[in-house]
Amino acid sequence: MSRFTKFAFVAALAAVGLGLSGPSVQAQTLRIAMTASDIPTVGGIPDNGSEGYRFTGFPVYDALVNWDFSKTDQPADLTPGLATEWKADPEEPRKWIFKLRKGVKFHDGTDFTADAAMWNFDRIFNDKAANYDSAQAAIVRVSLPMLEKYEKLDDDTLVLWTKKPFSPFPYLITRVLFVSPTQFAKVGGKWVDFGKQPAGTGPFKVTKVTQRVSIEMARNEDYWDKARVPKLEKLVLVPMPEATTRLAALRSGQVDWIEVPPPDAIPSLKSAGFQISLKPYPHLWPWVLSVADNSPFKDKRVRQALNYAIDRDGLVALLNGTAKPATGFYDPTYPAFGKPKTTYNFDPAKAKALLKEAGFGPDKPVKAKIMISTSGSGQMMPIPMNEFLQQNLKEAGFDIEYNVVDWGTMLVAFRNPPTAAMSQGSHAVNISLPFSDPTNIYRFFHSSAMPPNGSNWGVTNDPIVDKALDEAFNTFDPAKRDELLGKANAQIVDEAYWLFIVHDLNPRAMTAKVKGFVPAQSWFQDLTQVTVVK
Repeated sequence: MSRFTKFAFVAALAAVGLGLSGPSVQAQTLRIAMTASDIPTVGGIPDNGSEGYRFTGFPVYDALVNWDFSKTDQPADLTPGLATEWKADPEEPRKWIFKLRKGVKFHDGTDFTADAAMWNFDRIFNDKAANYDSAQAAIVRVSLPMLEKYEKLDDDTLVLWTKKPFSPFPYLITRVLFVSPTQFAKVGGKWVDFGKQPAGTGPFKVTKVTQRVSIEMARNEDYWDKARVPKLEKLVLVPMPEATTRLAALRSGQVDWIEVPPPDAIPSLKSAGFQISLKPYPHLWPWVLSVADNSPFKDKRVRQALNYAIDRDGLVALLNGTAKPATGFYDPTYPAFGKPKTTYNFDPAKAKALLKEAGFGPDKPVKAKIMISTSGSGQMMPIPMNEFLQQNLKEAGFDIEYNVVDWGTMLVAFRNPPTAAMSQGSHAVNISLPFSDPTNIYRFFHSSAMPPNGSNWGVTNDPIVDKALDEAFNTFDPAKRDELLGKANAQIVDEAYWLFIVHDLNPRAMTAKVKGFVPAQSWFQDLTQVTVVK
């Protein structure tokens, strides 16, 4: 454990009183150890990737369209949030009409209105507005490059325009979370101060923020969705990036729940009576490969050799079954997987043959620099996992160098081109990514979505992929859209644009006292139904 981590861990325990409260208080409080190296921001658009949205995004705020966690036997889909309904104008499919929910109040007691909604769009999309926040804008705009304009039609209606017809547009609106304009003015009109005393409309409200230590939340008794008023009185979030630290905190009773327990500790945790939660969800742990001119992965044969050179089953065994092998962007059970011609199994001989064909061999290995993180949202166990892959790849003819960075540094790099200084000369980025909505494949692979217009960090430019995605997002028929997305995924697999490694099974461990948690098939989870018994 690093000196800083030890200090932060001890400070966290002291600051939030972990383990010091009596049983009656503990029974109303859930204490979660996150994988994040710092507390996610709480100013309305959280940093720390999807873990930020999981813990300080959706619990505290609502979007016009929320995620539906009620159907846990299938991937989470959309449900009305601050908008009760939405539709694309059949005469002008670029025009989306959102009817706003009445009677919603922010945590400060003020009303959510159409004017408040417009103010929130300005803070992200209008760099001339007094409330514009470039940091929050950078996080959202990479997901919403196709938003052209927004306008208030009347007190109950917003109209959002896309640059071209884009049928899954409502999925993207989940990224825009709404904060109180009144509270922003009350704290002096500065986002850094709003982040210390925020106000949203969500089921939990932030009561205390201790930088680098913890976030404390309380139940929002007045939440508009009465079925999701939290059963907990208090929620405490503590950043603990090191898996062994999280494990020690759980075993000693200092927290009730940890994200991503060490895989080798799972059998002993089970035997000691702890709960282990595993469930497939739309998630991929890949290497995103740059195909820029300066990258060895520009050559398709090298990319394919990379995919044949790794032992996915061996890696799953190392992870004690907390993941499953990945052979494409989507999982094969997903309706949009399609019919790729290629299936990547562990075949070192084939990998070596492909490298030889590409001009490499024992005396001339493929040299590549890969950016990996120490921890982070959905990153699982990045150091030992990448060490395992490094050995696989060395035997096949690759000389892999790792550039180990903090999770936040990686997120910034991924929002910029691979040739930018932020990428530090890396030829690939090991960043875990969702496919929880159909727009993700567009953001990661369409040629128009290269940074800063999206998350196509690898600068993939494939006419077959582009055509399939354009057609998919021009249709409002979900089955037809899945068929077209399948064509795009098949091409992505056959061209080996990424190194497809594993799909995470969303592991977490908790004490037997935690009740009511039913994992959703989503990066995001519903904490409103959870209780902690005596």
